[in-house]
Amino acid sequence: MTYAELSADEARRLQLRAQGLLGAGARRGGVPGALARLGAVQLDTISVLARSHELVPYARLGPVGRAAVDAAYWGDPAGTAPHQARTFEYWAHAASILPVADWPHFAFRRRAFRERGHRWHQVPEGACDEVRARLKADGPLTTKDLGGARSGPGTGSMSDSWAWSEHKIAIEWMLDLGEVVCVRRTGWRRVYDLAERAIPAPLLGHEPSEAECLAHLVRHAGRALGVATRADLADYYRLKGEQVDSAVEAAGLVPVTVAGWRHRAWADPDALAEPARGWHVTTLLSPFDSLVWDRARASRVFGFDHRLEAYVPKHKRVHGYFAMPVLAGGRLIGRVDPGREGRTLVARQVSLEPWAATPAKIETSATALAEALRRAADWVGCDDVRIERASDAELTGVLRAFL
Repeated sequence: MTYAELSADEARRLQLRAQGLLGAGARRGGVPGALARLGAVQLDTISVLARSHELVPYARLGPVGRAAVDAAYWGDPAGTAPHQARTFEYWAHAASILPVADWPHFAFRRRAFRERGHRWHQVPEGACDEVRARLKADGPLTTKDLGGARSGPGTGSMSDSWAWSEHKIAIEWMLDLGEVVCVRRTGWRRVYDLAERAIPAPLLGHEPSEAECLAHLVRHAGRALGVATRADLADYYRLKGEQVDSAVEAAGLVPVTVAGWRHRAWADPDALAEPARGWHVTTLLSPFDSLVWDRARASRVFGFDHRLEAYVPKHKRVHGYFAMPVLAGGRLIGRVDPGREGRTLVARQVSLEPWAATPAKIETSATALAEALRRAADWVGCDDVRIERASDAELTGVLRAFL
């Protein structure tokens, strides 16, 4: 078999374009188009400038309104119109928003949950029947409507997050099995409805085989990454390596070699057919952005050591609580740990990668950092930016001059 040979720079550009961060075509289709390209947008409870699922389209589309993001994901935010799901929330790379068209292709995972019989908690007898009856009678409900998510008043400890009420255990298990879906969010609470009401009938009734599911997901991972190793393909939807092996040929990906990569890779043939050219996005990225959510891939493709430190004790943090990678010129040039004080965006900590902080590069890098900070500030309604701390005095001075 003939293998295409790619340079490391070609692979990097292919991945940026596939992720919607290179070229004018990335803006086509707005938020739904971005979700369709990526295949999955990771959810997380942390909100600094915005929640991660809002930051992902912002990075690709610019200052898209938050209401527009929510409407693209969940439709009518007030829940006043009859609902037909545009997306569903499920376990992909992690808890994620997925295009509703992909509903059938997670049937293999739903079947695996059913065979296992539980996920995190043993499901109390009769609890699913009670939830099912309530949803049938009353329509979409939150866990609060069902009696609350916790089994008790809570103590504020980490263990509280696992002290689920019987109805919370039941409805999350029903989501795992595909009996219910999240049709919208109110605040940060899921609003659940029966899948038979929310998922279009042709999708609900389609149950592909495991081989068909895996081929579809590996194909989509390949398209979303442009070029990827076996481990990259597996990580995107949290598949097993042997599942990728069984599906990669049916997925239509082509084997390639990439200079400097230790392992063989596969590429989307459509991505190879067209040179990855165009303007580069300059932006702050969510730490949960699919460009960087795989640490090994971020290191290999961008030479960037990415780690979320929100769950690291404060005294052990190097880059800050919610350090956001800074993308400029197709490279990850540094990090910003942001916060807000009124109408001021505060860069609590700013750092550049060593190569981006050399005398020849620092002015260009600082300009890009300042641009990314200004754009983010405008998007979240701030009219000022303050640099609190930077990795060196020269960077502080240059940044403050630009801002």
